[in-house]
Amino acid sequence: MVIDSHCHLYDRRFADLRETLRLSLTHDVWGAVAVGCDAETNARTLAAAAAAPKAVWACLGFHPDWTRLTDDDLDRVEAQIAAHHSRIVGIGEIGLPWYSLEGAPDAAAIMARGRAAADALQALRHHRIERAVFHWHKATAEVTHAIVDAGYFVSVTPDVVYRERDREMVAGVPLDALLVESDGPWQYGGEFEGTESGPWLASRVAEEVAKLKQLPLDDMMFQLSTNTCRLFDLVWV
Repeated sequence: MVIDSHCHLYDRRFADLRETLRLSLTHDVWGAVAVGCDAETNARTLAAAAAAPKAVWACLGFHPDWTRLTDDDLDRVEAQIAAHHSRIVGIGEIGLPWYSLEGAPDAAAIMARGRAAADALQALRHHRIERAVFHWHKATAEVTHAIVDAGYFVSVTPDVVYRERDREMVAGVPLDALLVESDGPWQYGGEFEGTESGPWLASRVAEEVAKLKQLPLDDMMFQLSTNTCRLFDLVWV
């Protein structure tokens, strides 16, 4: 079994949460870390975690690419994080230029995509954030090595099955610094063209990582899940 470290379960395509989790289990995916992107999606993420507390773990976020969001929206999200701190395992999806890490609670940070990874790394260090993952990581090898050396994680998506840059990244990152994710419902190419995206894809990512690392799949899934539990301080029952 493996855990999907990043999925947008608030999306209406996952409205039938029980069916989403059932399908995921058939693909050896136990559950998912569910992220939010604004106050509304954060609320739906909290509801999903409450409905399936042993398979869905909530993070509240403020997406840096959602240009319609305002400073007032940010204030609402920060109030949500303060109010629901005991119910969440991380803050995400976040990233530059938006979210302030000043006074951030003790929770893992999920940094959005790798386009500003070097600046995000500097911000994490400045604010002494101990736990973070660089989601959908696409930065240079130099920046990736700096992220790993700082004790943070990087996550890999189904792109690793068919994109050389992702395969090279996986080959160069120690196994204990890797996570796998679906980023569902994001759509992918290659063998995934035209198929639905959801937590179930995390097992296919784990399979490809196992091939690249030349390790048995069961061992790979165990290590990847252990990494996810370590980052988000999960009790996986």
